[in-house]
Amino acid sequence: MARSRSHSQSQNAGQIADVDALLARCTFNADGPLVCAVSGGPDSMAMLVLACHTGRPVTAFHVDHGLRPGSDAEVDLVRAVADRFGANVESVRVDLDDGPNLEARAREARLSVLPPDVLFGHTADDRAETVLLALLRGSGLDGVSSMGSTTRPILALRRTDTHALCASLQLVVVDDYHNYENRFRRVRVRHELMPLLNDIAERDVVVLLDRFADVAGEDARLLDELASRIDPADCRQLKAAPLPIARRALRSWLRTEIPLDQNATERALAVALGSMLATELPGKRRLTRSGQRLRLESS
Repeated sequence: MARSRSHSQSQNAGQIADVDALLARCTFNADGPLVCAVSGGPDSMAMLVLACHTGRPVTAFHVDHGLRPGSDAEVDLVRAVADRFGANVESVRVDLDDGPNLEARAREARLSVLPPDVLFGHTADDRAETVLLALLRGSGLDGVSSMGSTTRPILALRRTDTHALCASLQLVVVDDYHNYENRFRRVRVRHELMPLLNDIAERDVVVLLDRFADVAGEDARLLDELASRIDPADCRQLKAAPLPIARRALRSWLRTEIPLDQNATERALAVALGSMLATELPGKRRLTRSGQRLRLESS
C-alpha cells in the first residue's frame, strides 16, 4: 500500500535547508558511489534523498519479497524518487511464503541478494527497538550493539525526521501493513512496549537505549581486541584468560566455521576448560580436546 502526497513548489527553499541540516547528522562515507537498500518506506526513501544530496553517484537497490498484493509495483515508487534526485535503480525479486519466522526468513532472503556494500535506512528508533529485542532474546553486548553506523548512515536521525522529510518533499512512499501486525515481535515492541517505557520513565527512552548501545559497543570492541591476543585453540591460554575474554576468543574462532548459539558456546567453553572431553556443535561438527589443543572436526 502506498500513500500519495501532492508537491508544493513554494516549499522548495525550506526543503533544501532541511535536507542540509539532516545530512549534517548522517555518516555517509567520504567518497565513492553509494548503494542504498530502498524498500520504498519513508526511512529508506529519506536515506535515498540524503544520499543523492551528497553529490555522489547513488544506486537504489530494491528487493521485492512478493508478500503484499501489488508489491511488484512498489519499485515504481522508488524509481520515481530516484529519477527525481538523480539515482540509478536496481530491483530483485525473491519469493517467500507467509508463515512462521517470516521476519527472519525475509531478512535472510533480502541479505542474500543485496550487494555487500549496501547501506540501510535504520534510524535511532530502529536501533532502540533492536536493543529491546536483543534483551528479550537474552543477548549480550554483541546483540544490543549489533546495529552500528558503518552501514547505517541515518542512524542519528529519528523516525519523525525521515517521515517529515518525505512529507515536506511530497514523496509517495510505501506503507507496509506488516508494520502494524501484532504477530511480529518488533511491531509489539514499537507500538506497545516503547510507549509503556516512555510512560514509566517519563521521558523519551530511545535516547537512553541508543546511549546504552553505544556504551555496549565500546565495551564489545575492547573485549574483541583483548580476545584477539589469545590463540583460541590453546586450552592453556583460554584457562589463563578471564572468562569473558576466553569465551569471546573461542566464539570468534568457531563462528568463522559454524553458526553458534549460547548453549553451543558454553559447551565449547566447557571442552576448552576441561570439564568436557568433546561436544557436538551445529553443522555436524565436533569440538575435541587433545594435548591442550582444541580441534574442530566433522562429526
